[in-house]
Amino acid sequence: MTKTVYTNVNLYDGEREAVQENSYLLVDDTTGKITAIGTGSAPAADQTVDLANKYVMPGLINCHDHMIMDSNDPTGGTATDVVKTTVNSVKNLHTLLKSGVTYVRECGSTYDIDISISEMIADGKIDKVPEVMPSGRPYSMTGGHGDMPNFGHLVDSPDEMRKAVRQGMKKGAKAIKVMATGGVMTKNDFMTDPQLSVAEIHAAVEEAHHKNLIVAAHAEGNPGIMNAIKAGVDSIEHGFYVNDEEIDLMLKQGTYLTPTVVADWAFPTYAKGKVPEWEIKKAADALDDLRKNITHAKERGVKITLGTDAGTPFNDFSMTPVELQLLVEQGFTNYEALRTSVNSAKLMKIDDEYGTLAAGKYADFLVLNENPLADVHAVAQEDKAVYKKGKRAY
Repeated sequence: MTKTVYTNVNLYDGEREAVQENSYLLVDDTTGKITAIGTGSAPAADQTVDLANKYVMPGLINCHDHMIMDSNDPTGGTATDVVKTTVNSVKNLHTLLKSGVTYVRECGSTYDIDISISEMIADGKIDKVPEVMPSGRPYSMTGGHGDMPNFGHLVDSPDEMRKAVRQGMKKGAKAIKVMATGGVMTKNDFMTDPQLSVAEIHAAVEEAHHKNLIVAAHAEGNPGIMNAIKAGVDSIEHGFYVNDEEIDLMLKQGTYLTPTVVADWAFPTYAKGKVPEWEIKKAADALDDLRKNITHAKERGVKITLGTDAGTPFNDFSMTPVELQLLVEQGFTNYEALRTSVNSAKLMKIDDEYGTLAAGKYADFLVLNENPLADVHAVAQEDKAVYKKGKRAY
C-alpha cells in the first residue's frame, strides 16, 4: 500500500467557510481515499506532490444533467441513434470532469444508456469521467414533457407507473426521474401544466423508496410543483415558480430544490435566431421570476442543490461553474453557492464518501489559482487540475 501526500495547500474542505493555509492531504493510492488532512509539517509518504500554495476544493457534484443530449441541437438530439448517442455521451462526460464535476446524477437518458455507461465506469472500462448515478429513461405521461424519441417511459395510470419503475430498477436505474409539469422544450405544453398526477408520482416514490432510491421531479410551475411535493419526491428540479405554501411543505418533508438556472439563462443569452421563438419566450419569461423565487426559497431554508440540466440547448457540459456564478448574481454568497454541491451529495446519499474533503472520503478535488470563497469565478479556471480518487485526470 503506497501513499501520496499533497503539500503546500490552501484548503477549502467544502464544510467550513474558511480556507486553511499550509495544509496537506495524505491519500491512499490503492483506495483513492484521504487518510489524513492537517496543517503544518506533512507526514512521510511514498510520493510528495507540492501544490505550490494553490487552492484545493472538493470536486463538484452535479445532480442534474443529460449526458445523452446534444446542446448544439435545438431538439436535444434524442432522435440520434444509439451508437452516436453513446459516443457523444462519453465525450460529454469527459467535458464534465474537465470542468470540475467529479460525480453526476443523470436525470433522464435515451436508450437507458446511462445505466450501461455507469457500469462500465465502475468496472474501470471508461476513464477520465465523473462517476454516474443513472436514472435510465424518465417517466412521463403520453403527450407530456418527456414524450420524445427514445426518451420517456410513457405511463398513464398509477399501475402503469409502478410497473415501469420496477422495470427501470430491474435494468439498473439508481435514481428515478418523473415529469410533473410541462417545460420549455416541448411546444404544446407549458410550465403551468400539471402532468403526472399525485397518485402516479406517488407510485414511483413508493417503489423507489422501497429500494432506498431517490426520486426527482421535473416541476417548473404550479400546481405541478405542489403535486410532486405531496407525492413525496426527494427533489424538485427547476422549481421556477415555487411559492411559500410549497416551501412550507418542502421544509417539513426535507425536499431539495435543484434550480438549474443556467439552463433557462442560456436560451435568451445564446438562442436568438437558432430555435423557435416560442421556446425562447418561455425561457425568457421565467428568468427573472425564477431568480427571485429560488433565492427566496434559499433564504427560507430550503436545501438548494447544484444541477445544470446540461445537454439542453446552448447549455453545454462545461457550464457547472457558470451555475455557481449565476447563483451568486442573484443573492447567494460564494459559500452558499459552493455548498449547493455538498447538498447534491446529501440528496444523492453519497455524502459519506463524496462532496467534502475529509479523512475517509475519496480524494476528488480541484486545484485552483484563486480562492473560490473570495470569488466563485475561480472555479471556472480552464486549466485547473482535476483529481479523481487521488489521481490527476486533467
